[in-house]
Amino acid sequence: MDTKWVVLVILVLLVVWAVWTYNRLVTARNRYKNAFAQIDVQLTRRYDLIPNLVQVAERYMSHERDTLEAVIEARNQAKGSLQQVAGDPTNAEAIRQLSSSEQGLSGALGRLFALSENYPELKANENMMQLSEELTSTENRVAYARQGFNDAVMQYNILREMFPNSLIANNFAFRPAQLLEIEDARKREAVQVNFS
Repeated sequence: MDTKWVVLVILVLLVVWAVWTYNRLVTARNRYKNAFAQIDVQLTRRYDLIPNLVQVAERYMSHERDTLEAVIEARNQAKGSLQQVAGDPTNAEAIRQLSSSEQGLSGALGRLFALSENYPELKANENMMQLSEELTSTENRVAYARQGFNDAVMQYNILREMFPNSLIANNFAFRPAQLLEIEDARKREAVQVNFS
């Protein structure tokens, strides 16, 4: 076989490999973007429930105005962060900002629920119980969607970092994707056991 043909076959194989790798990277990136769309749906539902929750709580917790305002402010900040990420799920800084905003919202909601323990009428209110249940259910769906997103991000990052895929990824601006990590401080607290 002539060396010209060998070189041509090698070049064709390299082009086929490059196209195949590029397409795999595009597929992986689109998968994690789609996974973020699932988070977007659940977080939007969560943000829509919060004003109703605060409205019900206001009737009973008029002395806790600061807490109620903090919940609404944290909700609005998280919603703004979500809109920024929804516009570009590949923006790592926007993902980090959403994580931070979600932590702030979770903390504010935690304070609201802790204070609601002091108001038996509020705890017994049917609307409050229903909204709390819906919020808990939505939070579980958010956690599930976040896990799917983080799995898709991990697969994409592994694919783009593997050699020789990294040659294509770096030359065609496949940026690393950011995991969405929302810390729940309550999960880090030590379990209290009382044997009395």
